[in-house]
Amino acid sequence: MCSSSASLNLAVNACDDSASKIQEPNGPEKGCRALALSTRYGQGLDARAVIFSLDKDVDMNLAEQPGQFAQVSAQSPVESPSQARPTLVCLSHLRWGFVYQRPQHVMSRLAKDYDVIFFEEPVLGGDEPPRLEASSPSAGIQVVVPHLPEGLDEQAMIEAQRQLLDERLAEALQGDLLLWYFTPMSLAFTDHLQAQVTVFDCMDDLSAFKGAPARLVGMERLLMNKADVVFTGGFSLWEVKQHQHGNAHPVPSSVDIGHFAQARNALADPADQAPIARPRLGFFGVIDERFDIELVDRVAAQRPGWQIILVGPVVKIDPQTLPRRSNIHYLGGRQYAELPAYLSGWDVALMPFALNASTRFISPTKTPEYLAGGCPVVSTPIRDVVNGYGQSGAVFIADTTDAFVSAIEGALRLKGTPEFLKRADAALDGMSWDNTCRFMKEQIECLR
Repeated sequence: MCSSSASLNLAVNACDDSASKIQEPNGPEKGCRALALSTRYGQGLDARAVIFSLDKDVDMNLAEQPGQFAQVSAQSPVESPSQARPTLVCLSHLRWGFVYQRPQHVMSRLAKDYDVIFFEEPVLGGDEPPRLEASSPSAGIQVVVPHLPEGLDEQAMIEAQRQLLDERLAEALQGDLLLWYFTPMSLAFTDHLQAQVTVFDCMDDLSAFKGAPARLVGMERLLMNKADVVFTGGFSLWEVKQHQHGNAHPVPSSVDIGHFAQARNALADPADQAPIARPRLGFFGVIDERFDIELVDRVAAQRPGWQIILVGPVVKIDPQTLPRRSNIHYLGGRQYAELPAYLSGWDVALMPFALNASTRFISPTKTPEYLAGGCPVVSTPIRDVVNGYGQSGAVFIADTTDAFVSAIEGALRLKGTPEFLKRADAALDGMSWDNTCRFMKEQIECLR
């Protein structure tokens, strides 16, 4: 049964014998019709390194192109589906070990009920035959990385990945097969699989990101036709995708409050941050084409006494273009477990996102993470941030350099006050990754 999830502020019609069904574009009636509306816009993840491997022309007529290798189906298990745990194959454009975000949060929780195979994009190199590198970062999860030789054309890469995945499923599959797509590009080598439930977790508008392959839009259209349920990483993205699929839900990325609430205590300053003077204005996440480096430079120039601390890798932009001032500190990428210690030493948290095509639909998860850590937030007017937090009194919105500086000054006065903490906690009320994943699992089980 598909049940409502109060923690997500979703009004969901229960899926039972009397529930209305959805006629899929090219298939039978499946799924429960969910009305997912909310007065609070949510938070999606923005820190990522998008690694597009299928960036050449791909045959778009996938539905009529059966795989070269034998089909793998959940219909011939070693045990009956009622006895064996389902196998969930997650197709991800984000690597497990890069930045801990939505895919890791979701899969680590779903692994309590499903055997998760986290299938990453390929690594190219050498001349050895195609192979899979496997590891298990936590219980119930296998991370598999295809290693392919240099020089393969696009179709050969697709067929190699298809065969490697088929072989892994032939070894691992015992119960039902579930497919979970974070990237439509993986459909090129998985279109032959017969899954009990297919999920498209559209966490971002990937076609707007720098380096996106030209075929991505068409591949997404095919995946929309194939998917039984679609989740979006925020409400602004859902407003677009709801018209493309009858069973689409806004599922903003959430927050591990307990993890980031550690920052509300005086944690020991990391060694590279300890020598930096106060006040400190901090950011953690990927520094890429969505990051407004000019805004950061202008703020640093106007207030040379403020120290701007940037924690995260630089991706898809030339590091030489980054502003270099004595009060801007680039500390590089850090592990998820280390972030509360950095956050604990900040006076204000920043979200200096550029306003461009790549940020039109983002819903930054760092908003609730900063608030959980007890840090006031200053952000550019990203739509989901404005709609979700603009009236919270804990997040300041500014659209010009002068307004950004003024907002930081206001946030500095608010830091540490009981009133701010009360506002922050109110904004976070009911949010948790456990609740988010519970809702997602309910939608899957409704379709099984």
